[in-house]
Order: sequence, then C-alpha cells, then structure tokens
Amino acid sequence: MTDLKVLRQIVKMMVDHGLTEVDLEAEGEKIKLKRGPGGDVQLVAPAAPPAGAPAPSAAPAAAPAEPADSGDDDGGSGETIDSPMVGTFYSAGSPDADAFVKVGDTISPDTVVCIIEAMKVFNEIKAEASGTVAEVMVTSGQAVEFGQPLFRLK
Repeated sequence: MTDLKVLRQIVKMMVDHGLTEVDLEAEGEKIKLKRGPGGDVQLVAPAAPPAGAPAPSAAPAAAPAEPADSGDDDGGSGETIDSPMVGTFYSAGSPDADAFVKVGDTISPDTVVCIIEAMKVFNEIKAEASGTVAEVMVTSGQAVEFGQPLFRLK
C-alpha cells in the first residue's frame, strides 16, 4: 500500500490545484483518488496486482536496502532519503543557484534537499532525517521514481 504521507501530499496537491480525480501507477501499484463536491477525497479500490506478481509493498521495501549493503562508505549507516513521488529531480531552485545540499553537508529533518517537479508543480522535498550527506545518488534534471533513493546519509 502506498505510504500515507504520500497520499496526503497527493490530496493536498489535488485541493491546491482544483483537481477532482487523480489516477497514478508506479512500480506495479495503481491508486485512484476522487474528490466529491464537498471536497471529500475517497480512495477508489486500487487495482489488484497481476497473478504471481509480488505484493506492491514488497518492492519499495527492498529498494532502499541496496545502497546500505554497498559497504563503500566510511562507516555510515547508509540511510537514504527517497523520492516521495514520480517526477523530475532538481538539486537547486534555479539553474544558476547553488544546490540545496551537497556531499558533506549536515542536514536536519526540516532541511530542503531538492525539488521534484511533478505535473508542472515544483515540490520542495525535505530531508525528514538528520545526518551528513554522504552521496547524491541522482543528477539534476533526471527523472525519478517513487521510492527511488536520492541521497545517502551517514
């Protein structure tokens, strides 16, 4: 099942932009959200995965483990900051601005680490974790998937 935090972000975007219906599909998981006339949002039953396919929650849980197992950092935990949505990753607020964070920066949960553009909306992504940036795992302008590791912390 999709993370509740992600669903809340999608609902907020729907309200902010006057959307009444959103259909999403990522990593074999489908969800459909509809807003009624009173502004209430309902989750329309997600489509069942194809027969023999792994449960949708299994794929996202496995993805962040890979960087932690790499063993090429200098004793860090390997915790990652993952993309909360599908979109385009930007490391800075504009092409001529400095990156929000770079390797070696110490961050807190409220630190803005990047922007992800989704459906022409630029979303500031906060770290939601504390640590030191050990690796930036994507490049500015790169398309990212839901759950894809963006930064590795130590």
